[in-house]
Amino acid sequence: MPTVEVNGAHIYYEEHGKGFPLVFVHGAGGNHLSWWQQVPEFSRHYRCVTYDQRGWGLSLDSDATGPAALVDDLRSLLDHLGVEQAFLVAQSMGGLACFGLALANPVRVKGIVMANTFAGMRREVWLASDEVIRQSVRDIWERRQADTVKRSLSREFSSRHKDKTFLYKQIRLLNEHGPNHHHAGSRVDRYRALERSGELAFTREQLRSMAAPVLFIGGEHDEVMPVVLMEVARGLIPGSRLVVVPGAGHSVYFEQPETFNHIVGEFFTECARMR
Repeated sequence: MPTVEVNGAHIYYEEHGKGFPLVFVHGAGGNHLSWWQQVPEFSRHYRCVTYDQRGWGLSLDSDATGPAALVDDLRSLLDHLGVEQAFLVAQSMGGLACFGLALANPVRVKGIVMANTFAGMRREVWLASDEVIRQSVRDIWERRQADTVKRSLSREFSSRHKDKTFLYKQIRLLNEHGPNHHHAGSRVDRYRALERSGELAFTREQLRSMAAPVLFIGGEHDEVMPVVLMEVARGLIPGSRLVVVPGAGHSVYFEQPETFNHIVGEFFTECARMR
C-alpha cells in the first residue's frame, strides 16, 4: 500500500488516472474509500489522488499532532507526489485542509469545491449571520441533538437506499476499527476545539484574499452544515458560488453522485478556461 511519512504521520494515499491533478479530501466520517463514486468518473480525465487524513482510515497520526497538521499534511503529500498545482474537492472537515492550502500557497490551487462545508470559516460565518439565521440553525441543531440517529445522509436516502446506507457506515467504521482504533467523536471534538480557539480559524481578511475560484455545494437537508450558513460563507468569499442540491443531506457526493460529479466537472472545466 502506498504510504508516505510526512510531518510525523504516515499518510496512506492512492492515485488513479492521468491528467491534471485532482485531489479528494474526505470529511470526519470518511476516508479514501468515500470517493468510490467519483474516482471512476474523474480518473478518465484527471490524475485523481485520494488519501486518508492523519488519524483516519489507514493513515497513522504517529506523533499525535492531530488536526493542527492537516493543512501541512496536504501540502507535503503534494510535494511528495510532485504536484505543483491541483484542483481540490473537500467534503466537510476536508475543507480545512483545502482552504488552508489555498490561502497559504495560492499558486498551488487552481480551483476548490467546498462540498457541505465551511470548515475553518465557522467563526466568521457565525459572526456574519443575523439573529434570524442563527435561530433557524439552532433549531436545526437542537432537532439533530434530539434525534437518536445523527444523520449525515438525508432521511429519505437512508430509508430508500439501505444498501448504500450500510456501505456508508462501513466506510466510516474503518476509522474506528482500522489501525487507528479511534473514537470519531473525540477526534472531531479536538478539531472543533482548535477551530473555535482560532488556531484553525481563517480571518475575514484571509477569506477576502482567496485567489482560487471557489464553488460551495450544499445539501437541501444538511443538518450538519445547513445551507443557510453556507450562503453566508459564500458571501465572505469574493466571486464564489453556491449550488444547493435538492433532497440531499450532508453527503451530496455519496447520495447523488451523478449530480455531484456533473456540477464538479463543469466547475473545473470553467476553471481550466480561466487560466
